[in-house]
Amino acid sequence: MARSLTLQRIGLAAIDLPLFAIAYALAFFLRFDRVIPEAHVAQYWLFLALLPLVRFACSLAWGLHRHVWRYVGIRELVSLALATLTGSACFALLLYLTAQGSFPRTVVIIEGLCAFILQGGARLLLRLRHEASGGGAAPGGATRVLIVGAGDAGEMLVRDIRRHPERGLVPVGFLDDSSALQGVRIHGTEVLGTTADLEAIARRLEVGLVVLAMPSVPLGVQRDLIRKASRTDARVQWLPDLHARVSGEVDLRMLRDIQLEDLLGRDPVHVDPQWLRYLDGAVVLVTGAGGSIGSELARQVASRGPRRLILLDHHENGVYAIERELRELHPGLELVPAIVDLRMAHDVEALLERQSPEVVLHAAAFKHVPLMEAHVLEAVHNNVLGTRHLAEAADRTGVRVFVLISTDKAVNPTSVMGRTKRLAELLVQELAGRSSTRFVAVRFGNVLGSSGSVVPLFQEQIARGGPVTVTHPDMTRYFMTIPEAVTLVLQAGMLGRSGEVLLIDMGQPVRILDLARNMIKLSGLREQDIAITFTGPRPGEKLFEELLVTSEESRRTEHPQVFAARSARPPDPANWQPHLARLVAALERRDPSEVRDLLEAVIASDRPQPAPESVKEAAPHD
Repeated sequence: MARSLTLQRIGLAAIDLPLFAIAYALAFFLRFDRVIPEAHVAQYWLFLALLPLVRFACSLAWGLHRHVWRYVGIRELVSLALATLTGSACFALLLYLTAQGSFPRTVVIIEGLCAFILQGGARLLLRLRHEASGGGAAPGGATRVLIVGAGDAGEMLVRDIRRHPERGLVPVGFLDDSSALQGVRIHGTEVLGTTADLEAIARRLEVGLVVLAMPSVPLGVQRDLIRKASRTDARVQWLPDLHARVSGEVDLRMLRDIQLEDLLGRDPVHVDPQWLRYLDGAVVLVTGAGGSIGSELARQVASRGPRRLILLDHHENGVYAIERELRELHPGLELVPAIVDLRMAHDVEALLERQSPEVVLHAAAFKHVPLMEAHVLEAVHNNVLGTRHLAEAADRTGVRVFVLISTDKAVNPTSVMGRTKRLAELLVQELAGRSSTRFVAVRFGNVLGSSGSVVPLFQEQIARGGPVTVTHPDMTRYFMTIPEAVTLVLQAGMLGRSGEVLLIDMGQPVRILDLARNMIKLSGLREQDIAITFTGPRPGEKLFEELLVTSEESRRTEHPQVFAARSARPPDPANWQPHLARLVAALERRDPSEVRDLLEAVIASDRPQPAPESVKEAAPHD
């Protein structure tokens, strides 16, 4: 490539000198109608030898021979015009200095126009030749590309594709919803239809790559296009926000593959640093610090510069890994690894008295729904009693903020895990009514990529060649990413009032079947390559999850995507605490059936009601 560019520059330099001579001769030819008067013959020969050298020097000064002229564009033409004007000014100055007062001034003007046309025309012919040959020889089996969006981004993208034939891409068409662009050709590539035709055109043209080049459209529209494109057999890439790029330029390196979070159907939740200032210089305890959520919480807290960070977990390997990572990243941070079982009330109390945390982020929990159906004793011990021990110790030791990580499965729960998490919510809400500690709960949907989520399972099944197992074709779930989950937890410490449950606008729930299909697609495979089988709902599973109970009233927080819910009827301990006391006694007797029945009785005493379909429906409207 470098050698060919060097040869091109030498060739252009060799061509420019005779072109300048021709332009000068043509100017005299046009000015004097093909016959040069005898009085100007001497002047003609003088400047025929001198002027091409002057113009060549001006071309060098403006860097015309450094441009790759087979990609000529507006900037290159502007440089050419400036070089031409500079050359004409030098021509006029030479005439003045050589006292050639009788020289016809119109020749200067005509010569400048001819020089610009001839020099620019040579470069334009080079580009036309390049494009006529398909931009150069593309490798065999070139990928056919359909570009969605015929605006500035799409135009620059197809231009860059033609600049790099070695990448083996051939643009076969544009799609755009503008009626004015239908049938228009851009750099030889036609606008073939609208985005509604995406699937049909991609299949008809046997497209291997669909590029979404509409960075300025709303995110919801982009996600809809991503879903449409994902239903084709083509690979899908998209162009992130063009306006975020100072240069305003687009090239192939900016394209990226579609990721699962791009299919969530809503804007990602971002954090405002002002809502995390309560962590600065604080002593922070993270439980479940060895897990996927807890470890990310620890990373984010560590970046805020706490005075001390306590990493609590029952399993040593996870604590060892996150402690080692944080010591390398934050060598000056005081880290305290704590291998503690939350079921042991005395050990929990001793830790909090010894370390005096100001903020507790409680991520430790058993969360596998089918497993907890079979291990009800362990679920209640860990999720209910462990939370009570930690929350009561936080109250007694003067913890400033306590954030409980809950789940959407706690709303109208049908599973053991969901019931234990709902009871954990009730426990901290009851404490909130009588404690100086600010107790806040955070209710999650399913977390993409967390340990135990469906995503790692699907990834393993796809890697093995299938089948991918889906429990039910109508099964839906709310999803969020690990960074979103951690963002919500950290912001809850400042946005939430004591006794509230915080949750984000989760958008529309995602069908698990669609998630499986998208993951197959994002793995570079087709549905024909990987079988999808239905296994039936597992014990404790619901077809859909909810985010709010109708007895809960919601308010908007300072964050536009975060809502706070509080029961319109504060939980009355007199209703459920007698059941809880019997539940604890049954745990001591190790009777799973009795524990299960009493757990259901506790939740029934809270009298949950059906939930609305989405957070926005339940949230007040401005």
